[in-house]
Amino acid sequence: MNVLDRFLKYVSFDTGSDSASKTIPSTAKQKKLGEFLVAEMQAMGIFDARMDAFGYVYGSIPANTEKLAPKIGLIAHMDTVSDVPCKNIKPRVVENYDGGDILLNAEKHIVLSPKEYPDLLKYVGGSLVVTDGTTLLGADDKAGIAEILAAAEALLSSHAPHGEVKIAFTPDEEIGRGPDQFDVPGFGADYGYTVDGGELGELEYENFNGADGRVIVHGRNIHPGTAKGQMVNAQLLAMEFASLLPAAQIPAHTEGYEGFFHLTDMKGDVEQAELTYIIRDHDKAKYEEKKRLFCSIGAFLNEKYGAGTFEVSAVDRYANMKEKILPHMEIIERAQAAMQRAGVQPKVQPIRGGTDGATLSFMGLPCPNLCTGGHNFHGRFEYIPVESMEKVAEILLHILYSAVL
Repeated sequence: MNVLDRFLKYVSFDTGSDSASKTIPSTAKQKKLGEFLVAEMQAMGIFDARMDAFGYVYGSIPANTEKLAPKIGLIAHMDTVSDVPCKNIKPRVVENYDGGDILLNAEKHIVLSPKEYPDLLKYVGGSLVVTDGTTLLGADDKAGIAEILAAAEALLSSHAPHGEVKIAFTPDEEIGRGPDQFDVPGFGADYGYTVDGGELGELEYENFNGADGRVIVHGRNIHPGTAKGQMVNAQLLAMEFASLLPAAQIPAHTEGYEGFFHLTDMKGDVEQAELTYIIRDHDKAKYEEKKRLFCSIGAFLNEKYGAGTFEVSAVDRYANMKEKILPHMEIIERAQAAMQRAGVQPKVQPIRGGTDGATLSFMGLPCPNLCTGGHNFHGRFEYIPVESMEKVAEILLHILYSAVL
């Protein structure tokens, strides 16, 4: 089965994760894809493929040589974001793309245009998988799953020498919990790669330090006719909190190594309001300062409006993997060389986000991030070139073959 067919099959599964859930995985529907993947893996000859009670899928391909070779792990995640519609996905393959606008949805007049997304012009003449403009596509990270299993199938039918390969598919990466129940010792890899990046050629071993910020504001409701001196509108106080954060330190105004405060959710009424943030920075000192500022705003407003009016927290979610990868730069060099063998120019750059690999690196499994080939993740204008998925599968094979010493 080719990588495109796999991908189209996997995106038919609704696997949105839920940050409010206390279960593992956060949504039971992720296990449905996990069960399907286990069956596929066993059918292709990965006989130890299994899913554990937490929804993690594992499997391995034995070495076919007595030569020395590290045990390499390939990892992708099964869940998608759920703050964009993620079910009833209707993917479409646009063949021989001509460089013009792509009509995603005639009824709703939704167009994917190179005027807004100029990277489209890199793929003129190729085939693009797109959405119908009403949902995300799910290339983050079902493309990674498809590419890993396409490479695995090719490896199993090849006589070229390779070492032992470990495969894992995780739940709940999009809500920062992907590594929480990952069995690193049981996985048994010497190092790994998450296949969870964007444009073809991306190779990343630096990521944001990340925290989840939460603000709960307690107000006091009373009839508006007699509210003078009595009402405390929690929604207005929440807006005041937001106004005290640096206006330029948001995703829309930052790039590269620049950090940000990102308001991801807000809800409430007069009695109580809640703001949810993600706080990010590559630089550890700047990251710590962002957390201090976030919490100090709550303290300042409690002095202004009374103790207990604001409950503010900033909880660490993951750290920059760079310090754990630097002692193992040979795994970066191996990936770069594999890309070059596949005719792809490596683009080493920082991740403006996080991956399972960040936390796994701190758990003892050095794990940089490889591209999937996709663009516009987490949105209705997501797309992925078919040729890029094929190249990523080829890159994975070059990594595995080149590791034999």
